[in-house]
Amino acid sequence: MTRVLPRLCLAVVACMLAACAGLLGPRNMEVPLSTLQASLEKRFPFNSRYLELFDIQLSAPRLRLQPDGNRVLTSFDAAIAPAWLKRSWQGNFALSGVLAIDPAKNAVILTEPRVETLNINGLDAKYASQLTKIGGLLVEQVFRGMPIYTFQPEDFRYGGASFLPTKINTQGNGLVVTFEPVK
Repeated sequence: MTRVLPRLCLAVVACMLAACAGLLGPRNMEVPLSTLQASLEKRFPFNSRYLELFDIQLSAPRLRLQPDGNRVLTSFDAAIAPAWLKRSWQGNFALSGVLAIDPAKNAVILTEPRVETLNINGLDAKYASQLTKIGGLLVEQVFRGMPIYTFQPEDFRYGGASFLPTKINTQGNGLVVTFEPVK
């Protein structure tokens, strides 16, 4: 009897805590634009040789949120050096994408990336159009699934309960990530 009572009390307390966790409901976490910008800056400058034809460098990322489409727009300074030339082309590059949650990476990632603009100083329209097509391929390979923000372990716990991110809402000054309790 003396062993049964503590175990029974422990079971009752565990059930009460589980019930309280279920009562917590969803919670929102705000991720400011400055935090997203700092996270993105850690991944740049980006240097790559593409198709053995172009050396590409992207630097100085600038992030903007587009709340109306729940998208993000990122622009970069670009330097493209064709293998057959001794000089590089300078300009800027912008891409946009939809934000999604990747549970395996515990991160907010970029999906559906697309080239918005590619401006290269002194390049005529014929070559700029072809370079934009190549840029679209590069964007798909490099930026699809790129983490924009990685959650911390403590983001998944609140009030003694476990939570998972389920939704992202883009605002002008940051993201609001909704976490639901694990059932």
